[in-house]
Amino acid sequence: MLRGPIPLESAPILTPALVLDAAALEANLAAMLRLLDGEPDRWRPHVKTAKLSFTMRRLVARGVRRFKCATSLELRVAAEAGAAEVLVAYPAVGAFQRRIREFAEQHREIGVCALVDSPQALGGWRDSRVGLFIDLDPGMRRTGVPVEETEAIVELARCVLREGLALAGVHYYEGHLGHLPFAPREREAHRGYERLLAAVAELESRGIPVGEVVTSGTPTVPCALSHRGLRGLGRRHRVSPGTLVYNDVTSLGQLPAELGFRPAVYVLSTVVSRPAAGWITCDAGHKTISADAGIPTCAVLDDPALEPARPSEEHLPIRVPPDRPCPELGARLCLLPRHICPTVNQFDHALIVQEGCIVAVESVDARGREAPLGASRAAPKRRSEG
Repeated sequence: MLRGPIPLESAPILTPALVLDAAALEANLAAMLRLLDGEPDRWRPHVKTAKLSFTMRRLVARGVRRFKCATSLELRVAAEAGAAEVLVAYPAVGAFQRRIREFAEQHREIGVCALVDSPQALGGWRDSRVGLFIDLDPGMRRTGVPVEETEAIVELARCVLREGLALAGVHYYEGHLGHLPFAPREREAHRGYERLLAAVAELESRGIPVGEVVTSGTPTVPCALSHRGLRGLGRRHRVSPGTLVYNDVTSLGQLPAELGFRPAVYVLSTVVSRPAAGWITCDAGHKTISADAGIPTCAVLDDPALEPARPSEEHLPIRVPPDRPCPELGARLCLLPRHICPTVNQFDHALIVQEGCIVAVESVDARGREAPLGASRAAPKRRSEG
């Protein structure tokens, strides 16, 4: 517990450390709500990025009450933060499926939903209160029924209803389009949404109501919100971007700058060596900043001309151009990850910073997973929204 704000510059911080800029976070939430015309119920953010109940509570305070998650721990933390409903948007089979059922039964005040893409998975949901979304594949070939296979989609929906289960809606994640420049990304996304809406129309023409249509991670959220057909669904359509609550090198390159999204989380690191002329090494290797999105793993916010090289476990070498002063041994650098979601998952704690001062230290509550044998049975602890 902090006794008062501590200036970030002079604080004795053990690095590498995760830093969350509270003002930038609030600016990102405000930017997203502007995109949604001030309607928070049209946003179902994926909390795989947020990870902190601190951030989830900020979302709830803004009126966002429905979430997506990928793990049972994220489900539990979102519930504790005040979520009204959570969609587990990762295939649940075996013990994972049983854990979701168990959670839903123990916490009946919280709506719990899950994805399904095969009739074979329905047996595990029988006699449960878990609502089901049909997972549609837009072309990623990861999970889901191919969106163009309308007969297979209709048959799966009928199987859900024959089992006496609740069909909550359809889920469509077009994340494979993120690498495209914005204009072709929007064109491809819109073509996909036409196929999605055709599948929804086919279901409804067969007397199968589709309650909710969930689309879009961060790269395609502007595309979905500009599509006339999806707009026509009103509040039945929700978007599910998660990365943009914090942002990273990738998302800031994907989202139009005029939308006003900012980096809200970075890694504070220390220069631990100056091994050769024009080179420094800091303590932010791939155990700290995820390397899954490629090299470089990050950008240096203090001076974008510095060039991070290939990391090793604890070490991040950085090339310093000849026209730049070489940071001194012990200097701190602020590093913006290329992929923030798995980077947040590397940390147990985050420093909350406001106006240049550390005002709190928060746990990264949803980091990792529940225990593999016998998950926590504790009831969700509802927290205040302050």
